[in-house]
Amino acid sequence: MVSQTPGLEGTAPEHLHGSVERVTFHSPESGFCVLRVKVRGQRELVTVIGSAASVTPGEYVECAGAWTNDRQHGLQFKSQHLRIVPPTTLEGIEKYLGSGMVKGIGPHFARKLVRAFGEQVFAVIEQEPERLLELEGIGPKRKERVTSAWAEQKVIREIMVFLQSHGVGTARAVRIYKTYGEQAVERVRENPYRLALDIHGIGFKTADAIAQRLGIPHDALIRAQAGVRHVLQEIAGDGHCAAYRESLRESAVKLLEIPPEIIEQAIGEELAAGSLVAEPIEGKPALFLAALHRAERGVAEHLARLGGAPGWGPIATERAIPWVERQTGLTLSESQRAAVARAVNGKVTVITGGPGVGKTTVVNSILRIIRAKGVKVLLCAPTGRAAKRLSESTGCEASTIHRLLEFDPRTLGFKHHQDEPLDGELVVVDEVSMVDTVLMNQLLRAVPDHCALLLVGDVDQLPSVGPGAVLSDIIASGAVPTVRLTEIFRQAASSKIIVNAHRINRGELPERSASEPSDFYFIASETPEDIHDKLLAVVTERLPKRFGLHPIDEVQVLTPMNGGGLGARALNVELQQRLNPRSEPRVTRFGWTYAPGDKVIQTVNNYDKEVFNGDIGRVVRIDEEEGLVVIDYDGRHVDYETGELDEVSLAYATTVHKSQGSEYPAVVIPIGMPHYMLLERNLLYTAVTRGKRLVVVIAQPKALAIAVKRLGSGKRLTHLQQRLRQALPGREQDL
Repeated sequence: MVSQTPGLEGTAPEHLHGSVERVTFHSPESGFCVLRVKVRGQRELVTVIGSAASVTPGEYVECAGAWTNDRQHGLQFKSQHLRIVPPTTLEGIEKYLGSGMVKGIGPHFARKLVRAFGEQVFAVIEQEPERLLELEGIGPKRKERVTSAWAEQKVIREIMVFLQSHGVGTARAVRIYKTYGEQAVERVRENPYRLALDIHGIGFKTADAIAQRLGIPHDALIRAQAGVRHVLQEIAGDGHCAAYRESLRESAVKLLEIPPEIIEQAIGEELAAGSLVAEPIEGKPALFLAALHRAERGVAEHLARLGGAPGWGPIATERAIPWVERQTGLTLSESQRAAVARAVNGKVTVITGGPGVGKTTVVNSILRIIRAKGVKVLLCAPTGRAAKRLSESTGCEASTIHRLLEFDPRTLGFKHHQDEPLDGELVVVDEVSMVDTVLMNQLLRAVPDHCALLLVGDVDQLPSVGPGAVLSDIIASGAVPTVRLTEIFRQAASSKIIVNAHRINRGELPERSASEPSDFYFIASETPEDIHDKLLAVVTERLPKRFGLHPIDEVQVLTPMNGGGLGARALNVELQQRLNPRSEPRVTRFGWTYAPGDKVIQTVNNYDKEVFNGDIGRVVRIDEEEGLVVIDYDGRHVDYETGELDEVSLAYATTVHKSQGSEYPAVVIPIGMPHYMLLERNLLYTAVTRGKRLVVVIAQPKALAIAVKRLGSGKRLTHLQQRLRQALPGREQDL
C-alpha cells in the first residue's frame, strides 16, 4: 500500500507498506539494502532502497521516503525510514522461516510448520515447543535445536537493532551474542571498547563510534587507554613486537586527537594494569604488549634451557656420514657433510638456505642417522600443507605445530607445555621463517630439557604474518649454531624457477626463458589493466590448454596486496565468475558469495575446528536447512555456520603472505605499479619459490625492477637478538 502524509523534516514523505519477496542486496556492515517488495494493489514488485539491521524474505516493511527514477535501475522507492515487522500472512511466514535465518529450519521444514500450525507457528515455537514433536521427522534433538536457535535469533535481533541505532554495522551480532550472551547490550553500554579486545572482526574504530554515540567523552581516560592498546596492536599487526614509547605516543595523539599528557596518563594506567610492559631497546624506551613481551622473553629462555649435549651421546660422523650415503645412494657435498655433522652432535641447530641447495637431503640424512640410534623424532611445520610436504619428503609422520601441541578447547590453551612436555628426543621444525614469536614460545616451552631441536627454514623469505622475526633474529644473534647452505645442485640448476629465485635473492632480474618449454615465464605488460587482462587469460585459458593444469586445483594467483584492481579481493570475484559461475546453492555473508566448488582460505586460527590461518580448502556442500557450509581441507570436512564465514574468504587469488609454507603446481604472480608500496625483494622471492612446476610473472618491467632491487624497508622492532646474546653468551658458531 502507498500513501502520502506530511511531516518528515518539513517535507511530505510517501509511505509504502509490503512484504519482502527478495533481498537483492544487504550489507551487514552498513545495513544498506536493496529489496524487492510486494505492495498490495500493484502487479509488479517494487524496488525499495533503505537501511535495516537485518532483513529476511517474508518480513513486512513499513517505509517512509520518496520515489526516484534511477537512470540505470529505473523506478525505485528511496526509504529514509524503514521499519521491519514480522510477517502475518501464511505465505510470508513460510518464506521468513525458510530463509535460513533460524538454524534447523529450511524451506522444507518451514512448509511443514506452517501447514501444521498456521499463523500460530511463532507462538508454538516460543511457548509450546513440545508440539513440534507432533510433526513427522521431528525428534527431541531437532526440537531443541530449533527452539534454542529461535531464542538466540530474538536476542541477536535486539542486539542488532541496538548496534544499528548507534550507527554501526551488525555483521558481528552473532559473535557478540556468543561472547556476552544475554548481557550483550549491558556489557557494550558499560564499556564499548571491550568489543575491540573480545570480538573478532570489531576494531577500535567501530568500538569508538559506539562509545561516541553512548556519550563517552572524547578525552576520557578509558578512550585513551583503548586507543593506546589499539595502536600497539596495529603495530604488532605489522609484525613488530614493540614500539618506541615516543612513536607510540605520537601515533596515539594523532589517532585520538587527545593531548599528549592524557596519552601518557593512559600509558601509565596500562603499565600499572599489566597490559603493557616497558623495556628499553638499544637504549631507547620501548613498550610491549604484555603477551608479546612474555613470548619473546620465553623464546630466549627456552633456547638457553635447551643448551648442552644431545641425549643420544656423541656420534662418530666420519663413519656415520659414509654409512648414510650408502643408505641413500647420494653423495653429500662438503657443506652438507658439515651440516649433518653439526646437527647430529648438537642440541639446538639451525639449517637455512634457498631452493635447490639440498636442505631436504641434509634433513633426511640427519634423520636416518639419528633414528638408527633409536631416537624418537617429532616432525612439525606451521601449516598443514608444509607439514604434509615435510612428511612426503622424509617418509616420516609430520603434523602442524598446533596439532603437535594439542589444543584443549576447555582451557583454550595447549595440552603440551612445560608441565606436560612433548614425548620426543628430537623435534624437527620446518619452514621456521613462518613461525611468529608467540607460536615459537608455545612450542619451545613444550620441548623437554633432554630433547634436541633442529630448526629448518629459508631466512630470505618473508617473515611470519604474526609479530616477530624469529628465524632471522636467531641467526643474526650468532648465539645458536647455524648452517647456511648456498650451493645449488646440478639437478636443481636446470630449473629456471630455482635459478631465478637465487637471481632475485642476489638483486638481479630474472632471466627470460631462451628455450621451450620452460618452468618460468615472464610476460611484460604496459599497464595494470594489461596485467589484469593477461592474468585472466593465462589462468582460465592458456595454462589449462597448453599445460593441462586445472585452473582451480593446480593454479594459484599470488598478489602482493588485498585491495585494488590487481589485489586478491577483486581478482577473486572475477576468477570465481569465470571458473565457478553456475554452481548452486549460493550463500552470501560478510561481503563474499560462496557456492560448492569454490576455493577458500582460512584467515584466522580456529583451534576448535583445527584449521589455521593460510589453510586452503574447497566448498563441498551448502546446507540451507541447517545453515551450514561444509569445506574440505585435504580430505577433512569442516562445518561452518553461516555466521562463522568471516573466518574464510575466496582463494582463487591470495596474497603472497598467505601463501607462505605452501607450494602449488603453478603460480601466477601479477606485479604492477599499484603494488608500489609493497614491492620488495623477499616478497617476490617468496612468491616465486611457491611454484613447483611452473611460475608465470606478469609484470610492468619498472615494477619488477623495483621489487628486485628494494631490500626489506621495514625491519621489525624486536628485542630477541639481544635477549639471545644475553641468555646464550659465547656460543657464536656459524657455518
